[in-house]
Amino acid sequence: MSKHLREVIKKKQKAYKEWKMGGISKESYLIVVRTCRDKVRKNKSHVELDLAKGIKTNSKRFYSHINKKKTKKEEVGPQNTEDGVEVKDNISMAQYLNKYFASVFNEELSDNGRMTNVNEDMEVDITTSEVEAKLEQLNGTKSGGLDNLHIRILKELALEIASPLARIFNQSVNSGFVLYDWRIANIVLSLKKGKKSDLGNYRPVSLTSVVCKVLEKFLKEKVVKDIEVNGNWDKIQHGFTKGRSCQTNLISFFETVTDFLDKGNAVDLIYLDFNKAFDTVPQGELLAKLENMGINMKIERWIRNWLKGRLQRVTLKGELSDWKEVTSGVPQGSVLGPILFNLFITDLGTKGRNVLIKFADDTKLGGIANTEKDQDIIQEDLEDLVNWSNSNRMKFNSEKCKIMHLGINNKNFCYKLGMHYLEVTEEGRTSEYWLITG
Repeated sequence: MSKHLREVIKKKQKAYKEWKMGGISKESYLIVVRTCRDKVRKNKSHVELDLAKGIKTNSKRFYSHINKKKTKKEEVGPQNTEDGVEVKDNISMAQYLNKYFASVFNEELSDNGRMTNVNEDMEVDITTSEVEAKLEQLNGTKSGGLDNLHIRILKELALEIASPLARIFNQSVNSGFVLYDWRIANIVLSLKKGKKSDLGNYRPVSLTSVVCKVLEKFLKEKVVKDIEVNGNWDKIQHGFTKGRSCQTNLISFFETVTDFLDKGNAVDLIYLDFNKAFDTVPQGELLAKLENMGINMKIERWIRNWLKGRLQRVTLKGELSDWKEVTSGVPQGSVLGPILFNLFITDLGTKGRNVLIKFADDTKLGGIANTEKDQDIIQEDLEDLVNWSNSNRMKFNSEKCKIMHLGINNKNFCYKLGMHYLEVTEEGRTSEYWLITG
């Protein structure tokens, strides 16, 4: 609401009074009304355009505006227990949700990591200037963690606290000691879609220590560098990867698919989705894979201790649940979580003979399906993916795994995912469908 816009509105209000008193004609009043309405609409459009342009730097402001425009706000619950009892109060819902989130964790197995030469590896050296730069880049609108260190304070005092934080970071990584405050998290809920009473429709997002996240940024950069140097990077992964995105995922995959179709082939596409992917990553298997990838062993030891002994609780409208131990998974909302998940599934689909591409935990498998022999090859690739999921203690969500048949002469072959036959997709892939059909 600019000063100029306020003056225009006052002018309209004044014109209204004059028209009622007979001072001006109705036509003159309506001219003032139209001018005011046009100015207001133009101002709103300018504000919304500014919000859209600034979504990358201040997404909170954008979504705050969107939420105000919603006729119905999304809230949690009420929840229905297994006994059919409806839970409505916030504290009970928080307790019930945290119990559910903990129930999906994989069982913690004994850690057989060797870590014998950890002290012989190169020490990590994070400089004061590097810490200061990272602190200055913090987004002051984001939520803080349980250590009550607000992002705005860390950002404003970057120059003063950079030196002690650099010492703390170096000591933590090189000794392997991870503070308790860095291993606990408040869980906030994000409704993905569907019924609010269905517990599986909520995504748990961890609010962790911002100071720890700053350290995670340094470690992420060093892990990525080690992976690139050792040539262990996943070439078909497009999620959480620098220089890649959802668009590159689509273009890369369907460039091959459209080529198949242009040559008159039938093509079958299979869409796969893991069940609670980020929450069920077995930490023992993850750490074993990191050890074989040539990552700095001091960083690997720090990640090991960062994952062990984690605790979480759900926060809902000021109410807090009890603490639950986190025995598997990588924290959603952390900096290291996405890169660790990518590294965990790097060896997924390496034996396949058809086209395979990944976007985080979403995987697409596609191939020519002209004959029954082609069907057998796709089915073998699918079974290879299922075998990987079983050996790595991950489960595919059979309800979300679908098949799409393309091509005029497609014979609509059936495929099995474990014991389940895949259903034909009818929705949810519209953008991809139009991309390949024109």
